[in-house]
Amino acid sequence: MNRRAWILFLAVSLLWGMPYLLIKVAIEDLSPLAVVFGRLAIAALVLLPLAAARGTLRALRGRVPIIAMIALVHIVGPFLLITYGEVHISSSMTGLLIAVEPAVIALLMLRTEPLTPLRIAGLGLGFAGVAVLVGTDLSGDRLGLLGAGMVLLATLGYAVATMLVQRHASDVPPVALTAGTTTISSLVLLPFALFALPAEPVRPVSWAALIALGVLCTALALLAFYGLIAEIGAARAGLVTYVNPVVAVLLGVVLLSEPVGAGTVAGFALIATGCWLSTRPSRPAAPAPRSDETTETTETVAADPAAAATHSAA
Repeated sequence: MNRRAWILFLAVSLLWGMPYLLIKVAIEDLSPLAVVFGRLAIAALVLLPLAAARGTLRALRGRVPIIAMIALVHIVGPFLLITYGEVHISSSMTGLLIAVEPAVIALLMLRTEPLTPLRIAGLGLGFAGVAVLVGTDLSGDRLGLLGAGMVLLATLGYAVATMLVQRHASDVPPVALTAGTTTISSLVLLPFALFALPAEPVRPVSWAALIALGVLCTALALLAFYGLIAEIGAARAGLVTYVNPVVAVLLGVVLLSEPVGAGTVAGFALIATGCWLSTRPSRPAAPAPRSDETTETTETVAADPAAAATHSAA
C-alpha cells in the first residue's frame, strides 16, 4: 500500500467508525427512515455540484443500471438495516458486528480464492466471535437479537457492493460514482420519507448529528472508500472494518457511556483474528520447470510490455 492508500484507509476507518454514534443520537428525535433519507439527501446535495464542476458525471453514461444496483446494495439496504438495528442494540455493538465483513467477502470470493485449512479456521474464528458477542454481551432491548441480525445482514450487502464496485465501476471517478449512488438512493427513499417526517420538535444536537452523517460519514467517506477500492482492490479495502469497531467502541464508551464487557473484547479479538486469517492470500503454486525456449520467451515478455500484450493475445 502506497501513501495515498494509507491516507484513504485511515480516513475511511475514522469516518466509518463515527456513524454508529451519530445514528444513535439522531434516532432519539428522528425516525430511522428519516435519518437514512436525510443523510443521503445531504450527501447528494454536496456531491452533485462537485461532480458537475469537475465534469465527471459523463462517466455515468450507460452505467445507470450498475450504479443503481450499487446504490441499493451498498447504501439503501445496509443503511436502513443498520439504522433500524441500532434502535435495539448499542452503537459500539453495531460497530463490532460490522467487523465480520472481510470474512463475508472471503466467502463470496471462493471461486477466485479457494478455501485452505488456514482460511477455514479463520472463518470459523470470525463467526465464533460473532456468537460470543451476541451470546454473552448483547446490550440492548428485548429485540437485541433482531437488531444484531439486521446489522449482520447489512455486512452481506457491503461485501457484495464492494465486489461490484471493483468489478464494474472501479474506473468511474469516485466523486461521480458517489454522487450517482447517493442521488439514486435519495430518490428511491423520498416517497417513503415523506410519511416519516418528525411530528415533534427536533433538538439541535440531532440535526447536527444528521448533517455530520451526510457530509462526513456518507459523502466524504464514500468518496474515500471508492477511491480506496480503485487503489488496492475489494479484499484489502474491506479490511477497514478492523479499525472501524475500535473507533465505534471508543466513541460509544466515552460519549454515550455504553458498557464494554469481557465478551465484547473476546468477541472482537476472535472476529479480527478470524478475518485476518480468512483474507490471507493463498500461496502461489511452485512454478513448473521451464524449457530454455519458454524461459527466453518469459524474459522477453517481462522486459517488454508490448511483447507481453502480444504474447497474452496469442
